[in-house]
Amino acid sequence: MDKIIISNLKVDTVIGTLPEERTKTQVLLINIELYLPLQAAGKSDSLFDSVDYSQIESKIVEMSKKTKFSLIERFAEEVADICLKENLVSHVKIEVAKPRALKHSAKVSVCIERKGE
Repeated sequence: MDKIIISNLKVDTVIGTLPEERTKTQVLLINIELYLPLQAAGKSDSLFDSVDYSQIESKIVEMSKKTKFSLIERFAEEVADICLKENLVSHVKIEVAKPRALKHSAKVSVCIERKGE
């Protein structure tokens, strides 16, 4: 299966379970793999045969501004839902990383895979 990859999408959002995390935004880094057939787009050179990944990015950025999830697991599920609503996308792999979440580690991340209906 073909895929489109969006790498290191940076968003600011309120995320975390600690009281001090609930009052300010933090950076999350998101990596997305969209699985869909790309042969038709490769032949037609038309966006109608693919997905508009700039729209996906915009929807994720907008969602991150509106939500205040406690867990990056929940954030990842929301990103997956946004991606799977796109025509042609059969399944997705999502990684959401929270830099500086731990004192001695560069980041913590969750990775999920979800299939469309």
